[in-house]
Amino acid sequence: MLQKAIPDISKQMLVNQLREMEEDNILERIIYAEIPPRVEYKISKYGQTLLPIIDSMAVWGLKDLIKSSK
Repeated sequence: MLQKAIPDISKQMLVNQLREMEEDNILERIIYAEIPPRVEYKISKYGQTLLPIIDSMAVWGLKDLIKSSK
């Protein structure tokens, strides 16, 4: 589902980025013992501390986009 939301990313790049964020304790991986195997990711408590920064960056980006389009 995540790969569909980011169509220009390769599966390998997505896997690499998710693993890196897991190693950095930003994401938590949940593995379900099903056939076929299923894995889900959720943001960790530590990762949630990044949300205000990400929100600020999004606001800045939108302002810059509007400014650039004038």
